[in-house]
Amino acid sequence: MFFLKLSLLMLLAVAPDLLVHAGAGVLNILSANYGRIDSTTCSAGRPSSQITKTDCYAINTLSEVTNRCDGKSSCVVPATNSVFSDPCYGTYKYLSIKYSCVVHKTSVTCEGDNAVLTCGAGVLNILSANYGRTDSTTCSAGRPSSQITKTDCYGTNTLYEVTNRCDGKSSCVVPATNSVFSDPCYGTYKYLSIKYSCVVHK
Repeated sequence: MFFLKLSLLMLLAVAPDLLVHAGAGVLNILSANYGRIDSTTCSAGRPSSQITKTDCYAINTLSEVTNRCDGKSSCVVPATNSVFSDPCYGTYKYLSIKYSCVVHKTSVTCEGDNAVLTCGAGVLNILSANYGRTDSTTCSAGRPSSQITKTDCYGTNTLYEVTNRCDGKSSCVVPATNSVFSDPCYGTYKYLSIKYSCVVHK
């Protein structure tokens, strides 16, 4: 029996049982097919009669893979007829999956500093952001109580500004300043909080 194991580290071709430790984050399944769409993949040692049909699609592939893998840090999917049924009898098939690795992160930057977001080989996906204050402890060192007691301070344009500067890029710099976001609560010492994910397509 052959298995495909997806992890946040790599996409593995159809192969015997493989043990790969997943990194931080979750899988987002984009597309999948169990069948054959070319005559070269997984063709070594196979007679031509088993690899010539290249319009072979199992229509339930995406739903099966999504149910087993989506939102998990790793998963194992058997590349077998017993899982997907046989979409083309007599053809040697393979399981092809396109997915992204989504790693959720949080950045907190005190007023006056720069928020630096990086995703390495992936791209940034901004989930939420606020320039203001929602607690009395974050960025409070050395500050008088009058500057940190207001905890319902929200910059309404924060998400828009951060998304424009960062979304879809591998890295970005966002100044946590009133000149960028305006001042949502005069006299309060603010901070920029950003929740984002790093998306790596594989």
